[in-house]
Amino acid sequence: MQKAIKSAIFVACVVPSIYLFYLVWTNNLGPDPGEALAKESGEWTFRFLLATLAVSPTQQITGWRITNRYRRMIGLFCLYYACLHFLVYLMFLLGFRWYTLYEEILERPYITVGFSAFLILVALGVTSPKSMLRKMGKNWKRLHRFIYLAALLAMVHMIWILRSDFGEALIYGLFVVLLLGFRLVYFIRKKSARFFARQSV
Repeated sequence: MQKAIKSAIFVACVVPSIYLFYLVWTNNLGPDPGEALAKESGEWTFRFLLATLAVSPTQQITGWRITNRYRRMIGLFCLYYACLHFLVYLMFLLGFRWYTLYEEILERPYITVGFSAFLILVALGVTSPKSMLRKMGKNWKRLHRFIYLAALLAMVHMIWILRSDFGEALIYGLFVVLLLGFRLVYFIRKKSARFFARQSV
């Protein structure tokens, strides 16, 4: 059963990239293919980031602990789409001019925040194996809390890009606020429970 669920989740995660490659192959990305592909890959990165953040709330609300087993896979697919987004940006928008990337990061704030989120995702992906967890100990958990910062940076990056479509940007921002808000409430309740438990001893 677990293998079937894992396979189904894997296929569901792969399908969006297959669809994007299909759009490229059939030349159905509109008058500006590079811009359209960058937008689509960026949005899928953000969706998978939200899905990764949604694992803990789903587990806490439903008690379905099996969701936690697939968090790493979903998170790595988030990194996969982030790398795809970055590659599209380099290829279609910068023409692989690496020196231009440096200038873009310095001169365009929305690129700065987006690239910062990308670097965080890379760090989380590199340290995601269980072997890294054993090596890093408590520092592993501290590092992986940066996913919340990545979500905020990605949200700012997305809203900046979608400023002409305020409704879509608002929906994405609302999801981030709800997920981070839920996590904050859970953290406060957990800390409060520990505090009162110590007081009652």
